[in-house]
Amino acid sequence: MPHVAVLGAGITGITTAYALHRRGYDVTVFDRQRYAGMDTSFANGGQLSASNAEVWNRWGTVAKGLKWLLDPAAPLSVNPRPSWHKLSWMAEFLAAIPSYERNTVETARLAIAARAGMAEMAETAGLDFDFSRAGIVHFYKTEKELEAARRVSALLAKGGLPREELSADEVRAAVPQLHGPVVGGFLTESDSTGDIHRFTFGLAEWLRGQGVTFRMGREIRDVSTGPDAAVVTTDEPHRFDAVVVAAGIGSRALARRLGDRVNVYPVKGYSITVNLADQASREAAPTASLLDDAAKIVTSRLGNGRFRVAGTAEFNGENRDIRADRVQPLIAWVERHFPDVSTESCVPWAGLRPMMPNMMPRVGPGRRARVFYNTGHGHLGWTLSAATAEVLAGSLAGQIEAPARSTGRLSTVAA
Repeated sequence: MPHVAVLGAGITGITTAYALHRRGYDVTVFDRQRYAGMDTSFANGGQLSASNAEVWNRWGTVAKGLKWLLDPAAPLSVNPRPSWHKLSWMAEFLAAIPSYERNTVETARLAIAARAGMAEMAETAGLDFDFSRAGIVHFYKTEKELEAARRVSALLAKGGLPREELSADEVRAAVPQLHGPVVGGFLTESDSTGDIHRFTFGLAEWLRGQGVTFRMGREIRDVSTGPDAAVVTTDEPHRFDAVVVAAGIGSRALARRLGDRVNVYPVKGYSITVNLADQASREAAPTASLLDDAAKIVTSRLGNGRFRVAGTAEFNGENRDIRADRVQPLIAWVERHFPDVSTESCVPWAGLRPMMPNMMPRVGPGRRARVFYNTGHGHLGWTLSAATAEVLAGSLAGQIEAPARSTGRLSTVAA
């Protein structure tokens, strides 16, 4: 039976392990953390959001970014200290602007394709992860923002995603707890939410019970390939028939050792988890998931007692510090739009999203035989991972045939 190493136990690595296991491969997962889903897959916004598939490569985004650099509370923060990695990434980001429409449509298609796979994983493993089908409401505070959203909605429709435009009154009917100015919005009923950490950890534990091997709490010292094997070295070398790099921001360094360039940049995102300790707060927090496009903030209701609020993009290298000045705007947003929610108990978190300059994940083989990638999903890792895992498994099967074929429902989607 072919033996495959998966480097990374975040949402992408664990869904990859699932897809490979379903096809009959012997799978071993490596991660530096003791448990699955402890880095960027720990406390993100919680949205499974095809409606957030718009890539960022637009001149309008660049203009907003330049303006935001002067505002410490803005959604974007960039450390002005130059580095070759940051500068090269930004240059490639600009070069991808002509592909904005095509990449947005393709991302929407990939997100829709992922839904069936994600549902199958949850059902097969019997996962409890505060899943909600309440949909996602995008809301807008000016007519200019709403008109821009209509253009985005047209692109998403090309990718197969229907959305319903809402009047201001309809937004308030959908989210009666919402305070502040609203001119309209969009509802994506087919989007959903949940706790990504509980999903990732639960799926990993199910896979462990199915015979998948986990080598956790181990730093990868080296990875290499030869004519007969791929070798992953932690405290000792381990030989495999193939290796899949799904290591988030660590994928860039691992790819370099394998002769590939995978230019992921660690774009830090922040979240707060508001503990709804009293009945008044539970009633005042929305059950529908929201996206405030102007503030670049998303929300998810996680069960009865938690309200997740996430956003911001910080370009500061591999820095995991949780900055109070980046957390405070999230708290202020809750107090402004949901004033009856107590923010006395807020748990802050920051994670490093692995973003490619064109906002498209890197999925498929590397230059060398036995090397594959499933990484660079940015802010849509959970949304896309079930589909990219299936694409990856199909790509690997093209080189190294598995003893049994998957009977899963997902078809291959080009990434």
